Amino acid sequence: MAAQATLHCLTGCAIGEILGMVIGTALGWSNLPTVVLAIALAFVSGYALTMRGVLKAGLTFSQALRVALAADTVSIIVMEIVDNGVMVVVPGAMDAGLGQALFWLALALSLVIAFLVTTPINKWIIGKGKGHAVVHAYH
Repeated sequence: MAAQATLHCLTGCAIGEILGMVIGTALGWSNLPTVVLAIALAFVSGYALTMRGVLKAGLTFSQALRVALAADTVSIIVMEIVDNGVMVVVPGAMDAGLGQALFWLALALSLVIAFLVTTPINKWIIGKGKGHAVVHAYH
């Protein structure tokens, strides 16, 4: 269940993360604004993905937002620290252009590492009846 929850979270985060990195890189932004945009979009898309599912279960927008915040916040925080950290520490990754393999390989590596780091954390959180365990009541 933890791997499935992490994969769900990673999907939402990756959508925003990739979009933010692509936008910042395409616009020639420096590292800080690019990372800030990627993080902001990762949170928005991560929460939106969870909310989409629980809204289908009949919750109001405000209830769905509370469920998404409870289910995904820790997971998204960990993923964002890890994947952005990897992008920043891989030499040249943040300076590579969109047409360079280094950019895409570092981004893919960052998401894989984020998944591996976040899965045991999600397992622990789910074991406590928190995190994605909250969402499963609405599936």
